[in-house]
Amino acid sequence: MDINLDYSQIFNDVIAALISGILLTFLFFFIKEKLFPIPNITGKWTLEIKIKKTNYKPYKDMILKYSIIIYNIEKNIKGSAEKIYEKSTKEEKEYIGKKRTRAKIEGYIEKKYFGKDKIYLHIIEKGEERESTTFYELIYNSHIKLSGTFTSTIADQSGTAICKKETY
Repeated sequence: MDINLDYSQIFNDVIAALISGILLTFLFFFIKEKLFPIPNITGKWTLEIKIKKTNYKPYKDMILKYSIIIYNIEKNIKGSAEKIYEKSTKEEKEYIGKKRTRAKIEGYIEKKYFGKDKIYLHIIEKGEERESTTFYELIYNSHIKLSGTFTSTIADQSGTAICKKETY
């Protein structure tokens, strides 16, 4: 068996493969970072929820509003919230100063290359009587609007949520 190796051809093939790999890596990086970036949701938002289902009938159709400040580092989200408004069938309240309940926010951005990005928020609120947990699944509609659903341990409630960014 006669093996005749052409080292210059092998060297050229290796260099061509290496250059192709570097160019493909740069192309995929460019596409990911410039054409499909992770949304920047850092800022102050107003979160409005409407309760659709609950085990406590007076909460049905209640509207709550929160002022939230969040920031994202890559796909991770952190922040805090304060309840600022409540409207039930019986009354309407605006919370100011020390009457506001506070909450901590953590979350995650799910990048969708062939659809709208999803934002998941987990909020732990220190209510008047106890701590509660609420989970939001929101769709990134634009840099100023998120919308979706929530579920909460407060009276096993769930419903719709709209989040609008405050612009100055």
